Amino acid sequence: MEHKKISSQNGTVHYWINRCGAENAKCIVFTHGLTANHLMFEKQVEYFSTEYTVITWDVPLHGESRPYNNFSYENTAKELKAILDAESIQKVVLVGMSMGGYPSQEFAILYPDYVSGFVALDTTPLGLHYYTRSDRFWLKTVGPLAKLFTDKMLRTSMAESVSRTKYAHDLMIKMLEPLSKADIVEQMDIAYGRFFDRKETVHHDFPVLILLGEYDKTGKVKQYCEAWSKKEGYPLHIIKDAAHLSNADNYEAVNKEISEFIQAL
Repeated sequence: MEHKKISSQNGTVHYWINRCGAENAKCIVFTHGLTANHLMFEKQVEYFSTEYTVITWDVPLHGESRPYNNFSYENTAKELKAILDAESIQKVVLVGMSMGGYPSQEFAILYPDYVSGFVALDTTPLGLHYYTRSDRFWLKTVGPLAKLFTDKMLRTSMAESVSRTKYAHDLMIKMLEPLSKADIVEQMDIAYGRFFDRKETVHHDFPVLILLGEYDKTGKVKQYCEAWSKKEGYPLHIIKDAAHLSNADNYEAVNKEISEFIQAL
């Protein structure tokens, strides 16, 4: 993967790209979850790089894309558009994991002609329709509640809650290592604080596949995914033997699902 970066008035955003040598190879953009970074998709990069152009990136305010001013999911989508423009890529398959689903959805809303399909990986829909007043309250308290944990307890609880396998657990710990406790809380505060900027429900005209870990017990992700699938008609596939970080817990099953989805486009 070649490490590159782009800059805007809000900050510098880092990304990694591997161009497949095949002519007209499709491009997949992998977008990581909250408090994580591009390393989240190392098993997907390894699997897909031989047939596809693959892009991973550190979402603004995460990884090496820090510091970053004026974080919003709309701004993250614009940064992704700038990456694609820099690489002269005009069509992508989006794969967004957890929080990574929100920049992906926002990009798809702003630039639908750029999107061939979207894999919603243990993530939830944008729009107030799915979230009760109580849901909105509790999402906005995630950051303040995190402050009550000791640094070690916070990291351990986060890794244990999203993983089912040692590999996924250790990967989460590794991605948290460069962050201080204050960094983690800041990311939670801002990411959840801007979650309801997009109030309307959006239906995408391109194919969407929802993937959900069988043992995903993060918040109400399971309930939101089921409601999303029912309302919009998007297929919902369960990833066996996986928790919230399903692309690490059972990467073989997730890779197979993504591969079949892309081949069917």
